[in-house]
Amino acid sequence: MKKVLLTLLAAVGFMAGAQANTGGMAWDRAPDRSNDLAALQNGAKLFVNYCLNCHSAAFMRFNRLKDIGLTDQQIKDNLLFTTEKVGENMKAAIDPRQAKEWFGANPPDLTVIARSRSAQGMGTGADYLYTYLRSYYVDDAKPTGWNNLAFPNVGMPHALWELQGKRAPVYETVVEHGHEVHTLKGWEQLTPGTMAPEQYDQAVGDLVSYLQWMAEPAKNTRIRVGFGVMLFLLLMTFFAWRLNAAFWKDVK
Repeated sequence: MKKVLLTLLAAVGFMAGAQANTGGMAWDRAPDRSNDLAALQNGAKLFVNYCLNCHSAAFMRFNRLKDIGLTDQQIKDNLLFTTEKVGENMKAAIDPRQAKEWFGANPPDLTVIARSRSAQGMGTGADYLYTYLRSYYVDDAKPTGWNNLAFPNVGMPHALWELQGKRAPVYETVVEHGHEVHTLKGWEQLTPGTMAPEQYDQAVGDLVSYLQWMAEPAKNTRIRVGFGVMLFLLLMTFFAWRLNAAFWKDVK
C-alpha cells in the first residue's frame, strides 16, 4: 500500500509540476544532447528505471529505441520491465484501471512532457524539467517528506533521491527596493547520494535529453532533411538565375 501511495503522489506531483506558476524561480538551461547517442541511451535507462513505474509513454514503442543506437537484444535484456515484446508501447507498471479506481485518475503520460511546458522569458519545457528534477529538498512538513523550489508544495516525491541524496536549500537575505528578500544562496548536502552533484546533474541532463527526443523522435532527421532541402533550393536558385541571364543576354 505504501508503494501505491507513492505512485499516486508521483502522479499528482507531475501533474502539478506541469501546471506550475510561471512566476517562480528562474529555470536553468538544460543541456542539449539530442544528438549524443550515449546520453540518450543513459536517459532511456533512467526513464525506464525511475519513471515508467508510475508514468506511461503510451505513444512510444520500445523498438523505437533502435533509433538511438540500441539493438532489440539490448532492449530486451536491459529495458523491458513492463512487457515482454520490444514492439509494445511503454506502459507503466501500475494497472491504469486500478489507478483510476483507487485514485480517481490515471498518472499522466510523459511521451510529450518535454514539449508541454514553457513560459515567456523563462525557458523551454526541457529547461523546466532540468530545473525541477534538481530542485528537490527535504521538508518534514510535507506528507512525502519532500518539497521543490521549482514548484513549491509539490505532491510528487523525489524519485531520484537515492542518486542525489538529501539536500536543504541555503538562503541569504538581501534588500531589494527597501524590502528584505530571501534568495537562494546554495545547497547543503545532508546525506550523500550514490552520485556526486556533478554526476547527478549529468544524469538529469541525460534524462531530460531523452524526454526531449521521445517527444519528437524525428526532429533531428527533420532538421537534417530541411537543411538539405534549403541548400538544394539555394543551388537551384543560383543555376536558374545564371540560366535566365544566359537566355536573355542577347536580347536588347
